[in-house]
Amino acid sequence: MDQRVDIDWTSCQGHGLCAELLPEHITLDEWGYPLIDGAPVPARTLKRARRAAADCPVLALKLTAG
Repeated sequence: MDQRVDIDWTSCQGHGLCAELLPEHITLDEWGYPLIDGAPVPARTLKRARRAAADCPVLALKLTAG
């Protein structure tokens, strides 16, 4: 089953760590908030996607079944 990156917008504070850890799927807008590409996370980047979710300072980044 495909995994996708999702953001809990009520928790996100725009730290930007997710974009540093997963630049293939996440960029930042002009205020530092993540922009998600919406594509499924390929197997080769799934480990880094999990790390990005775990390392988010406010745990706003999630991997969901797509």
